[in-house]
Amino acid sequence: MIPQQRSLSVSGATGVSPGLPAASSGRMPVPLCGNLAGRLPRAAILALLVAVFVIPPSANRAVAEPADTETPPDVSAKSTGARAIPPSPKYYKGRKIADTMHFTGAEWLTRESREREEDCTTMLAALHVQPGQTVCDMGCGNGFYTLKLAELVGEKGTVLAVDIQPQMLSMLHQRAKADHIRNIKPVLGTLVDPKLPTGSVDLILLVDVYHEFSHPEQMLAAMRKSLKPGGRLALVEFREEDPNVPIKPLHKMSKEQILKEFPPNGFKLVEQFDKLPWQHLMFFEPAKTELNDADSPGSRPGARPK
Repeated sequence: MIPQQRSLSVSGATGVSPGLPAASSGRMPVPLCGNLAGRLPRAAILALLVAVFVIPPSANRAVAEPADTETPPDVSAKSTGARAIPPSPKYYKGRKIADTMHFTGAEWLTRESREREEDCTTMLAALHVQPGQTVCDMGCGNGFYTLKLAELVGEKGTVLAVDIQPQMLSMLHQRAKADHIRNIKPVLGTLVDPKLPTGSVDLILLVDVYHEFSHPEQMLAAMRKSLKPGGRLALVEFREEDPNVPIKPLHKMSKEQILKEFPPNGFKLVEQFDKLPWQHLMFFEPAKTELNDADSPGSRPGARPK
């Protein structure tokens, strides 16, 4: 089980460090053992020592806690949701679903060579983010793009930083705090629900993360529902078509595969940007379908799309 982070839970740790004797938390076991040593069997004394010196399980939470963490806004209020999560398919439309990148590998996201390899500046410029917008960094990790997006939307804008690993959100919180950035809203999503507000997002950015979604159909439906009218989804994935891109095949996607997955789930391709060194950048908008019409205010049952 992933250890709980204090920054993402209202149930903080005890503050006792693992491995220290219980006397450090106010207990004084030595005199007790001395008085009983002559009257108890050796095994009983040993059991008593274990009971006194061993730290309660709740104290182990302190291992993974940041040193000076505050509670990030809204994260502690997010739960995994009451809805049961269905089993994850191993394949989706012929594509093997990759495992989620673990938070222990987060340093790779902020590696020094990333700008040179991926031309992140050009990718961000191609998004045409405007001040005051609400932008979602889906699968934000430790915030490599979140902080950059926060600068682009400005003080009047908001970045919804979604991840399913609280440890990633804790890392993001620390980075935002160090840079005095206050327009980022961390959101702890689930495997099937990014917890985004309905009809409120101008742009959803997914950088090298969609191929790891264990439940792509549920996530695509939730993201589509969260977009404003005219809102877009920007998909960035390493090019499977290019053998020179030094990424494992499991973590690449071809345009052909992407178009097998997005249009059937209610998205239409509206733009492509092909000037990145290693990645596809494809823009999608919600397609006009009977399902979309049924979800819209004032719609009539059985109404045909115009």
